[in-house]
Amino acid sequence: MRDVADELDPPFEILEPAEGSSAVIFNSPHSGRVYPRSFLSVSRLDLTALRRSEDFFVDELIAGVVPRGHPVMRAHFPRCYVDVNREPYELDPRMFDGRLPSFANTRSMRVAGGLGTVARVVGDAQEIYDGRVSVDDALRRIETLYKPYHRALRRLFTRVHRDFGAAVLIDCHSMPSTASVKDERPRADVILGDRYGTSCAAIVSDVIDATLRSLGYAVNRNKPYAGGFITEHYGNPVVGLHAIQVELNRSLYMDEKRYVPSTAFARVASDLETMADRLAAIPLEELRPYRAAAAE
Repeated sequence: MRDVADELDPPFEILEPAEGSSAVIFNSPHSGRVYPRSFLSVSRLDLTALRRSEDFFVDELIAGVVPRGHPVMRAHFPRCYVDVNREPYELDPRMFDGRLPSFANTRSMRVAGGLGTVARVVGDAQEIYDGRVSVDDALRRIETLYKPYHRALRRLFTRVHRDFGAAVLIDCHSMPSTASVKDERPRADVILGDRYGTSCAAIVSDVIDATLRSLGYAVNRNKPYAGGFITEHYGNPVVGLHAIQVELNRSLYMDEKRYVPSTAFARVASDLETMADRLAAIPLEELRPYRAAAAE
């Protein structure tokens, strides 16, 4: 798709397999790379700088799971325009012209860091806007992009749960290989976030962990990423709904300076297909409500 467009059409999509064969769904909410022209016109940053907030190529990395029976949902709009892995109204009043709704969450840690539903910064705290954003514009982004995205994701999750008696949402993201310019310590290859064991049955985290380790990856759990809004609010293992965040180190599959895939891209994509197959092999009895409830 084009990097810049007058309209986001479609703003997101669901890639459906010819035949759904498992209870496992993949989601890529932060790999969107179609930038509204109206947004670029009010940004003080150029397109290259704005793209630093993308989960580069994650939607392409996981696309191979679709022929294997797993739906994939992906955003086309960028997270710095509106972030669907936040609360719907996680907004910083200092960046808006006008009065925010009384129910807006203006005091979260993410808002304080400039990374609310409508972000104030990208990259190493680079300010996106020269001036204030109109409240009406922010609310329009939420109504026309954020809410439809979550309605579609919830419908998909509910449908799979109805068909199989359980559903597993793999929320896929990427991270820079180092935390910041000042911190040159390499991060793990993969960080699994299951909200410290509360967003999915233990077998889901264990299967992903064991599979990736067997393929040679260094895996950590919950630090520094325990899972965001999607993992927290979609995961409810007691009723058979499981969600886990998978954060991939970008150095595994891309050149971080040139923003292009590396020669290892195909291997990482293939390994994620293997992970999907192992998840699909989990007996449904281990994921359905009564078993999850008993584990509690």
